[in-house]
Formats: sequence, structure tokens, C-alpha cells
Amino acid sequence: MSARVTTTPKERRPRTERRLSSTEQPARIDVDALIADPKTRIVVCCGSGGVGKTTTAAALALRAAESGRTVCVLTIDPARRLAQSLGLLELDNTPRPVKGIDTSAGGSLDAMMLDMKTTFDEVVEAHASPEKAAEILANPFYVALSSSFAGTQEYMAMEKLGQLHAEDRWDLIVVDTPPSRSALDFLDAPERLSSLLDGRFIRLMLAPARGPARLLSAGLGIVTAALNKVLGAQVLTDMQTFIAAFDTLFGGFRQRAEATFSLLQAEGTAFLVIAAPESAAMREAAYFVERLAADDMPLAGLVVNRVHDESAAGVSAADAESASPRLAQGKAAERRTAELLDVHAERMRLAERENRLRERFSAAHRNVEVVPVPALDTDVHDLGGLRVIGDHLGAPQGA
Repeated sequence: MSARVTTTPKERRPRTERRLSSTEQPARIDVDALIADPKTRIVVCCGSGGVGKTTTAAALALRAAESGRTVCVLTIDPARRLAQSLGLLELDNTPRPVKGIDTSAGGSLDAMMLDMKTTFDEVVEAHASPEKAAEILANPFYVALSSSFAGTQEYMAMEKLGQLHAEDRWDLIVVDTPPSRSALDFLDAPERLSSLLDGRFIRLMLAPARGPARLLSAGLGIVTAALNKVLGAQVLTDMQTFIAAFDTLFGGFRQRAEATFSLLQAEGTAFLVIAAPESAAMREAAYFVERLAADDMPLAGLVVNRVHDESAAGVSAADAESASPRLAQGKAAERRTAELLDVHAERMRLAERENRLRERFSAAHRNVEVVPVPALDTDVHDLGGLRVIGDHLGAPQGA
């Protein structure tokens, strides 16, 4: 008879969350010290969509510029919100000066939005002979690859960041990344590129160009015939022509991507994870924090946007909910008060839920510094609104 395995009461006890005490509250990020430190050369803002990431990046860049830094803010997000908030009619692949900022401290602010095809074209033109560059740029497969191929945007983001840093025109670059988990895809660019270049398919495509026709064995001929049926003879020819022409540039792409990856790990880089006090966004924030740690990326902390503060009101949700039904049966003025109490109670309950989410995150990531940014009454659409966000980001503890 086998021994029966029993579970102790401790093991059966459901897991509970312990609220952080006042002495255990997460440390606040000193954002002003971060962006004022001349050693800080790159700040990367990452996070899921719809959490105010673009606004945060723009506010940080503006605050740094008006404190005396020469700043370039690069957005990889295809939305136009950054241009609108900075008062620009449009953003493109060229850094453009932002007007209307306070330059009394000697700072400046340029802004740009990544155009992945233009960046790809610039790389080809810079690292290939004029004849080879013209051949590559005219190739139909290259046109498709540079415009819409999965992963191209993230890799070109690495290229553009490396270019901006190498220009040495700015002492701080703020990067606004794409929404959702793809925001960190550019961290995988060097590895994905190496896998692509060393892959069997690429070697197969290069075989006719790298050696005499006799190298095309019977097996290779069968594979090529199959690809012809699947892709079409012209598409396959375009791919082979592109890869053969591009072959000499592959090594340079890989080296630059790896150099930029090392730059992101360097002491002068800081990652800020941006979130909203919502379940999905905080889960994504946890993913970003853990992924950055796994890649040895320097995390500055977490920014939680649009926070509602339950301690700001003198009436608790429970008191408001208790008084509302009684007033709702009274005169018109009392009924209006009851409606206001209902709204207040709902807001306080929302604040309580947000605080629990923030506490849950901090309990699981105790070493991550946090800065909350309160919900504003209006959307941010100009430099004034960005300054308000910057004031909240840089406000000292307790302000």
C-alpha cells in the first residue's frame, strides 16, 4: 500500500495579497535628476498602447530642453499625436526644431518620426556604391521588404537611433517606441537579423550567385523548382537578385545593430516603462520590466499615467454611498447632491482599484521606482499641456 501524500494547511491556504505599508511604498523616480544628468544620453519610453507613452516622451523631451539640454525626440509610433502636441504640422525622417520653447537655459528641442523606408534607403545609399545602391533600390523585392516586411520597422529604429547618436548633435535622445509588446521588438533586431542572414533559405538563394552553376545540385534544383511554383519565377528571380546585390551589406547591418544594442545596455541609457492604472496595462508593464531585466537593460522606473487619488477627497466612497439613497428621496437640490455623491463614490472606488493594482505591481517588483501622474481634466495637445505633464513627472515626493 503506497503512502498517502497529504497537503499541509499552509499549502492549502489561498494566496493573499498584502498591502504595502506606508514605509514600504515604492521609491519615486527622480525624473529631473535623470534628465539633467549629462551622463544620461538616451531615454527610451516603452509600454502598451493608449497609456500616454507618446505624451510622456514629448513632455520629458520638452522639460529636458527647457532645463538646458539639447534634445531630439524620436517617435516610432505612426500616430501623429507627437507632432500635434509639439505644435508641428508634421513629422518626418528629418529632425525639425520645435518652436515656442523656453531656451533661456541654453537648451533646444528637435523632433522627428521614423520613416522606415527612407531610413532603409539612406542605409543602402550610404554603404553601397552608387551603381549597387541603384540596383538594390529599384528591385521589387527590396521595395516590398523596406515598406512592409515584418520586423523592418524595429530594425530601422535601431539604425536611426544609432545614426542620431553618432551625429553627436544632441546630448539627449528621447525615444518613443511603438505600442504593445512590439515596443521591445527592436531589442531582438540583431539576433533576428543574424538568424536571417545565417539561415538556410538565404544560403539557398545566394548559391547561384556565390558559385558556379555546378553547385546547383539535384536537391537544390528540386527546391528551386518548388519555390518557382509557390512564389512564381519572377518573384524568385527578384529575391535572388536582391539578396545577391545586398550580400555585401549584410555584415555592416549586423555590426551596427549589435553596436546599438550595446548602446542601449550602456550606463548612459535609461528605460522608462509607461503604464496606466488598468489591469491589462499593468500586466504589460510587468512584462516590460522583466524583459528589460533579462536583457540587462538599465531600467529607470515606471511611470503610471492618469492616476486618480482616493486620499484627495474628504468624503470616502462608503460615506457617499450611504448618504446618497437618503438624499435621492428628497427635494430637487438634495437629489442633485445625491447624484454628485454617486459620481464621487464611483470615482473613489476607481481610485481604490487603481491603488490595489499599483500595490500589486510594487509588491512583485519592489526595486522598481515609480512616479504617478494624475489624470488631467483635458487632453494634452500643446506645449502648455506637455509642461503640466512634465511638472507632475518632476514633482518631488509629496508635492
